[in-house]
Amino acid sequence: MSLFGGVVSVTGVAFFMFSVLAVAFLGYALGRITIKGVSLGTAGVFIVALLFGCFFYNPLEAQLSGYADKALKIVENLGLILFVTSVGFIAGPKFFSNMKKNFKSYVLLGLIIIISGGLAAVGCIYLGRALGETDYEGFTAMIVGLLSGALTSTPAFSAAKDTVASQYESLVSVGHGIAYIFGVIGVVLFVQLVPKFMKANMEEERAKLIQVSDGTAKKTYTGKLIDLDGFGFGVFSVAAVVGIFVGMIKVPLTTNGLSGTTFSLTTTGGCLLMALLFGHFGRIGKISIMPQESTLKVLRELGLMLFLVCAGIPGGADFVEFFDPMYFVYGVIMTILPMIIGFVFAKYVLKLSLLNNLGSITGGMTSTPALGTIINISGTEDVASAYAATYPIALISVVLISQLLIILF
Repeated sequence: MSLFGGVVSVTGVAFFMFSVLAVAFLGYALGRITIKGVSLGTAGVFIVALLFGCFFYNPLEAQLSGYADKALKIVENLGLILFVTSVGFIAGPKFFSNMKKNFKSYVLLGLIIIISGGLAAVGCIYLGRALGETDYEGFTAMIVGLLSGALTSTPAFSAAKDTVASQYESLVSVGHGIAYIFGVIGVVLFVQLVPKFMKANMEEERAKLIQVSDGTAKKTYTGKLIDLDGFGFGVFSVAAVVGIFVGMIKVPLTTNGLSGTTFSLTTTGGCLLMALLFGHFGRIGKISIMPQESTLKVLRELGLMLFLVCAGIPGGADFVEFFDPMYFVYGVIMTILPMIIGFVFAKYVLKLSLLNNLGSITGGMTSTPALGTIINISGTEDVASAYAATYPIALISVVLISQLLIILF
């Protein structure tokens, strides 16, 4: 069988599919383990994927004739598209009205989180130099990679690699891989532990969230709408395809100094934006452009699972190869500090309700897995609106901050 420009056996493809599904099964089983009310949930899939990558990546690579990375990346991207497009559709009906009411809060919180992460990175740069780092440019490249991993931001990772000198691109990749693991797990645990520490009543918190968006949903069309298909796969696919093209649009960021540096929404941002628009309008004339709610929930969970499996397997392999305790500590700092500062700022300055606060934190940290977690523990899909509102601000800010660090340090 010819795949990826080479020959991959049918056995290799079967082994790949078996691996993905086995990791998913074991991951969900791990995620069900609850200790004092806290569990990994879907993030358990990520932990098992990391372990699989640590011990079985080489056999997988051999079975796929050296094309494991490409196969995993394809499925990872598919999962990400399914997840963010579903989230966009779910949040769409209430998103723009909610955004209008809380626009300043979402912008401020997104900026506060990313700036805090940037300042934490600066602190780590100076700490590393004080501890004896002599290759300043190389160490900065490592720190910027750690920052992108700590905030689980692929756009920042790509922008950093494009900005650093070519000999330091590998350091950005290593840093991203080391910090990414805690970047995922840390935010997932944070959004579960905070309600526990605050002894939050989820029923009351859901009511507060509904009050924020009460009356903001679009008016329901009373006539009978025409569905392209019963489940809504057709319109879902249209939104995703258009979103992919929108995400490919590159906007120049600079004209001097960083020639050729551009910004794009990427596939994630493009699909999220288009799904929000489709979900907001709901129909074009008599044609429905809103998938069934049951379809969106299934695709959201399926997408998250595929993303975590296929991001975790190569992450586990890289982690074992490049792990350094001090770099891991730097990554932990750059994950925890922005979350704490962002949460305190949102609670005491912006006066956001708990679920609106935590939903915004997941968007500000650009954390896809944590959004899935907060939806599950909150018991409401409305929390996705806060994620979707804060995410674009954080997406743009973290790219700019990463490039600024490279320029200044």
